[in-house]
Amino acid sequence: MSASTIQSVRGRQILDSRGRPTVEAEVVLASGARATASAPAGASRGAAEAFELRDGDAAHFEGRGVRSAAANVSGEIGASLVGRDALAQSDVDRAMRDLDGTRQLSRLGGNAILAVSIAVARAGAAAIGVPLYRRLNALAGQPTPTLPMPMVNILSGGLHAARGMDVQDFLVIPVGATSYSQALDWACQIRSAAAQLCEEAGIATLLADEGGLSPGFARSTDALDLMVRAFEHAGLTPGDEAAIALDIAASSLVEEKGRYRFARAGESLTSEEMIERLEDWAQRYPIVSIEDGLHEEDWANWPALTRRLGRIQLVGDDLFATQPDRIARGVEAGAGNCALIKINQNGTLTGTLEALAAARAGGFSSVVSARSGETEDTVIADLAVGTAAGQIKIGSVRNTERLAKYNQLSRIEEDGLAFARWPRGR
Repeated sequence: MSASTIQSVRGRQILDSRGRPTVEAEVVLASGARATASAPAGASRGAAEAFELRDGDAAHFEGRGVRSAAANVSGEIGASLVGRDALAQSDVDRAMRDLDGTRQLSRLGGNAILAVSIAVARAGAAAIGVPLYRRLNALAGQPTPTLPMPMVNILSGGLHAARGMDVQDFLVIPVGATSYSQALDWACQIRSAAAQLCEEAGIATLLADEGGLSPGFARSTDALDLMVRAFEHAGLTPGDEAAIALDIAASSLVEEKGRYRFARAGESLTSEEMIERLEDWAQRYPIVSIEDGLHEEDWANWPALTRRLGRIQLVGDDLFATQPDRIARGVEAGAGNCALIKINQNGTLTGTLEALAAARAGGFSSVVSARSGETEDTVIADLAVGTAAGQIKIGSVRNTERLAKYNQLSRIEEDGLAFARWPRGR
């Protein structure tokens, strides 16, 4: 038995940032190294992502409990992993997928399997005495570890803010920043400026799931105008130092006959009209990235969106669901040019690394992303650095579950790594 042999695996139910249950796994190695990890949860979910197993018991957390998933960690999953080497990450992840036996990990739960996968990687890093990002770097084929450009949530709507605005997120990318710490500083200034401008205008703001402000504008252009004014109020030049990223979350806007319903604006758009709307915004505002501009199965129109707006970053979230085969399909079809990477969409670290590799092989950029329901787990910070993804989307600069990840990147910055300045090559 080696020091990195898995000795025990335990699961438990904890609470995420929305006060809803999620799974935490604890792995102990023969050396005594111990690591925990937890699974995040999304509000805007793609149909192709890994399955989130919940109990369905209305008397316990309104049916959202994960006691069965946690029991699977302590029981069936743990029994299959005891005696395996924590440093054989791909073997561990493959064993769990084979044990589950379903494409979307619906039998044992993608949330259960993911928590174990991360905990194994973290325990393995501890066993050999390296930071987690170095361990993930080795698993990814040793690209040069790089601090990512943050994409920071400022204003929120959609499913992240009780549909107070039609578009889900308005984010800043500090495109002129020359270091991670400077990018974070600028994002904080812009978030504060936006809050101050809303207060001065007498606009009440809801605090959204990811810490963004939700001023409840009926027109998306009002939110875009506020973003530009917040840049200027923070003393930054729109387009040169700070630019806008949008998360449309179009799958949540789809109504009958494939149209897109902007309920707050009182509009219903076809796919072609949606493309024209996004193109108009991109011409009028300093927008450099648009996520999920069309819905997850609108494959017929994604290539047209890419032809019209391919000069900027077009991110597939629900479209790709961190699945390598869907990313490869997007590359072949010319659908988008960037993949959002969410570890719980895939279900294992190994599968997530394969998704990142598929994006890189196809010439796509990548954005490692948190979910709206998060925990204090900082794995995505290490993942973005270790895989040299180049970009990270954590949420706003509010709430401990978000700040834990920003702070982890600040610690890693002390190692003297390079920073992925904008624009990220595609």
